[in-house]
Amino acid sequence: MPGEPKAKAGSNSWVSVVRSCVNECDRADGVLCQAGEVTLEDLVRLRRVRDRMDREYAEPLDMTELARGAHMSPGHFQRSFRKAYGETPYSYLMTRRVERAKALLRRGDLTVTEVCFAVGCTSLGSFSSRFTELVGETPSAYRARPHEESAVIPSCVARSFTRPRRRPY
Repeated sequence: MPGEPKAKAGSNSWVSVVRSCVNECDRADGVLCQAGEVTLEDLVRLRRVRDRMDREYAEPLDMTELARGAHMSPGHFQRSFRKAYGETPYSYLMTRRVERAKALLRRGDLTVTEVCFAVGCTSLGSFSSRFTELVGETPSAYRARPHEESAVIPSCVARSFTRPRRRPY
């Protein structure tokens, strides 16, 4: 078909074309992939697990179980996930939980404790520490301040600019 990459000399399958494209540079969705680091098959499995984490963030997710879902040992899963996405699976999951917590806290109808449990955290102290680390203010302070100015920004734009990021010390 026109516009499709051509297989290199000596390669006889579309898999080699896809692998060469992935190895050259796959930056979609923040995937940082360099030649030989993460295989295409691993990326597919890691994407499935990441999608599961996005869907089930409020559930108690065990990293060993997630690794099993990716058909990897826990150590290999952790290393591969970090190579592919630039952060550990636990860090990614907590970032998702904090994103959702920010939305719930902006509504203002739930207490910080209720939000903590609604997003899948089991410890209020750990939740508050992680929230403060990623957002820069405590959950109570975030909930208390007005959020009307962000109401005019489309949610898809707001999400990309308000995504919690780890702040270096």
